[in-house]
Amino acid sequence: MKTFNINRRNFLKGAAATLAMSHFGANAMDILNPNKTYKVALIGTGWYGKSDLFRLIQVASVEVIALCDVDKNMLKAAGDLVSKRQKSGKVPKLYGDYRKLLAENELDIVLIGTPDHWHSLMMIDAVKAGANVYVQKPISVDVMEGEAMVAAARKYNKVVQVGTQRKSTPHLIEAKKNIVDGGLLGKIKHVEMCCYYSMRNNSNPPLEPVPDFFDYEMWTGPAPMRPYDGLPHIRWWRAFMEYGNGITGDMCVHMYDTARWMLGLGWPSKISAVGGIYINKDAKSNISDTQTAVFEHDELNCVWTHRSWGNAPDPDYPWALFLYGEKGTLKASTMRYDFIPIGKGETIHKDVVFEKEKYPEDLTEERIELNAAPATRLHMLDFLGAIENKTRPVADIHEGHISTASCIIANLSMELGRPLTYDPIKKEIVGDKEATTRLSRKYRDPWKHPDYRKV
Repeated sequence: MKTFNINRRNFLKGAAATLAMSHFGANAMDILNPNKTYKVALIGTGWYGKSDLFRLIQVASVEVIALCDVDKNMLKAAGDLVSKRQKSGKVPKLYGDYRKLLAENELDIVLIGTPDHWHSLMMIDAVKAGANVYVQKPISVDVMEGEAMVAAARKYNKVVQVGTQRKSTPHLIEAKKNIVDGGLLGKIKHVEMCCYYSMRNNSNPPLEPVPDFFDYEMWTGPAPMRPYDGLPHIRWWRAFMEYGNGITGDMCVHMYDTARWMLGLGWPSKISAVGGIYINKDAKSNISDTQTAVFEHDELNCVWTHRSWGNAPDPDYPWALFLYGEKGTLKASTMRYDFIPIGKGETIHKDVVFEKEKYPEDLTEERIELNAAPATRLHMLDFLGAIENKTRPVADIHEGHISTASCIIANLSMELGRPLTYDPIKKEIVGDKEATTRLSRKYRDPWKHPDYRKV
């Protein structure tokens, strides 16, 4: 049997070595115990759940003990794929209920790749069960879920890494170090972020019977129950606010998190947003196709814009981050960055690092984002380093909570039609009782919303 489990020392000798060293310090090559095999489980075996798992397998000695999914067909296929990718060749134990998986297995790491409406309960239950967690972004669908997730990670003293892997993207790490921290921009007093991808599903599928292989009741879980109109996989679920936070929650969270990381920003002092469904009004989808949000910081505004229609103003940067400084501009995306100085200085350009030659298995993986694979590998190494060192990872749950909650509040501002300020100490919207009641949404019975005071 051919295996693609990559030796960690060989990984760190490659192009990512310098970046890994900057993450872990001088002893990067020795930080991961060579005699330790991590016991791992994945909850949510769809596209990105498997992608995260396969990146972890590439950089660490792991044994995938269990997989969980409510789609029996997808679960079985994932089990077969994992058996071909992991060193032991074993098919993991397969579960339809994540609670049973956690109860029956002692795990070092749990990866959560489910739709957003499940992230909070699963992460909290996983750390209670003794596991460290890698959870996809956005971490939650309401603000108080995120507060409970942070509280649980701290109470049970577990490492929780969020899948905001721009912080581990090689060319963006370089841009932060050389352009931002290096002072080439001078004072940075404005940030723009955008997404112009046509990613809003505008279809109107008919209702149909739920197939026998799919547990729609469990898939819906704490979210409102929608009439079944086809399998929700591959982004259909992202068309609905019942399960996520729209394009702002999906795409802005990455770029705003990156801006906060690059500039050392905490909570915004005020959030305001406008937008709605302006073009595709006949589709079932209830997420906005047009939105602009402003996240205010001290003498610095971070402005987000998305349109799921029309052209991008800059075709090279359709999903991107722009830092405006007194000495120049930094354009940054998952694919490249460009520094454009004011005056006669030299421009600086850098493209994404691909690792196709080192990881040929990437080329045959279905729907893989080749540009994101190196970043996810480094993100996993940072996660493992934090576990071994008992430190906070680069995308710690608290940072993921700030970025996620800010996007959720932007959606709330758009809906209510007024600016909002969140007080993370009192956990309320300042001077706005109506908005404060919207920080937590009602769960569908019998599921109970987590309480940060009682996790």
